[in-house]
Amino acid sequence: MMKSFPLFLSLQGRRALVVGGGEPAARKVELLLSAGAQVSLIAGTVTGEIAQLIADGRISWAGRAFDETDLGGMSLAIVATDDERLRTRVSAAAQARCLPVNVVDTPALSSFIMPSIVDRSPITIAISTGGAAPALARKLKAEIERALPAAIGRVARFAEIFREQVRRTLVESAARRRFWDRVFHGRVGELALAGDEIAARRELIRLLDGARNEPAPGPGMVHLVGAGPGDPDLLTLKAHRLLQRADVVVYDRLVSPEVLALARRDAERLHVGKRRAHHCMPQAEINERLVALARAGKSVVRLKGGDPFVFGRGGEEIEALVAAGVAVEVVPGITAALGCAASAGIPLTHRDHAQACVFVTGHLKKGELDLDWPMLARPRQTVVIYMGAETLSLIARQLQHHGLAPSTPVALIENGTTERERRVVGTLATIERQAIRAQLGGPTLFMVGEVVGLALSRDGEFHFESRIGL
Repeated sequence: MMKSFPLFLSLQGRRALVVGGGEPAARKVELLLSAGAQVSLIAGTVTGEIAQLIADGRISWAGRAFDETDLGGMSLAIVATDDERLRTRVSAAAQARCLPVNVVDTPALSSFIMPSIVDRSPITIAISTGGAAPALARKLKAEIERALPAAIGRVARFAEIFREQVRRTLVESAARRRFWDRVFHGRVGELALAGDEIAARRELIRLLDGARNEPAPGPGMVHLVGAGPGDPDLLTLKAHRLLQRADVVVYDRLVSPEVLALARRDAERLHVGKRRAHHCMPQAEINERLVALARAGKSVVRLKGGDPFVFGRGGEEIEALVAAGVAVEVVPGITAALGCAASAGIPLTHRDHAQACVFVTGHLKKGELDLDWPMLARPRQTVVIYMGAETLSLIARQLQHHGLAPSTPVALIENGTTERERRVVGTLATIERQAIRAQLGGPTLFMVGEVVGLALSRDGEFHFESRIGL
């Protein structure tokens, strides 16, 4: 969750107040002037840099103490002084007027944070850690500056010249988006970046003429995309690229908010959220919706937690799409068992403890759990049960009934690979009681086998990460 709402404030021709006359104040004054602000400075004494700005007539200066009336007519205030009482006083006065105020290096007294800035005018990139780690923000700024061409602003200025003409020529927003994608990823962007504006103009006009006469797009396509176990860093490069290009993202409860946030901002988001037996939309209706969206010419990402073909009903959806004549692609993802096992340090196979690994679903079908219990209760293997939280007690009893020892180590992993991950570790005999105490509510994976005990013996803190003392 964001600590602050990011926005860009227009200060062109607006008045801004800076309290303080030292080097920190000089840095803030320079930024305000670069944004076109009219800067007023309150300080008893000033440094050489600020003195020069005053002498050049670029800022106005009152060499006296701050008075609350100084805030009148200001668009924002910045306090850059070591005087703690003055910092507190200016902050309180500004916030009483609902005037944005920043007290340098004091987030608690600030209503807004001054970010680290990468300036490639008219492109501006702002980086903030909410005051938590300014040094990290500076590091990120340096990395972005290295990656971003110094002349990238040329491309933005060039595009601005033609923006209105493109808007008039291409009425549909989807057509404009396709056109600008070609511009920025093709020869026009390269020419503009190199400073050859004449050749860039010629190429852009050629592309625009072609786009004007381009036939309407045909049927769309559906991409069944694995969202992985939750950590957005585990998403594949192809999945990320498709999310950035999708017109519509169809997703369910198992997709983490962090992964969903990677979709293009203006993409339509359609929640079909399934939660155990409670379905927001029946599967048949989901299939029909995917077909309808594709036939309407949309690029659709059907985003599924984990991998689409591992207990994700991807097989049913691809059958429906193929039967309807809709183009479909499957993009694999890291399934929950692999992600959670890696996050928890549980080896799913081990030469001395588990020569096999079995994935099964604990989901009830027509009120019954129809599993091959004798096979699941074999020794020297790891069993991973998806969607098994609701039937946990039945699974534990059946595994013991068919031969597994009550002392067999087990683990429940909720929201695996994310910052919300919790682990409950016990045995087949104790896990039901522990799960009730833990009150698990997120997507939960159930792992059974000696490899769980192996992880616990290696790391005594393994099971305390639940933060509930289990």
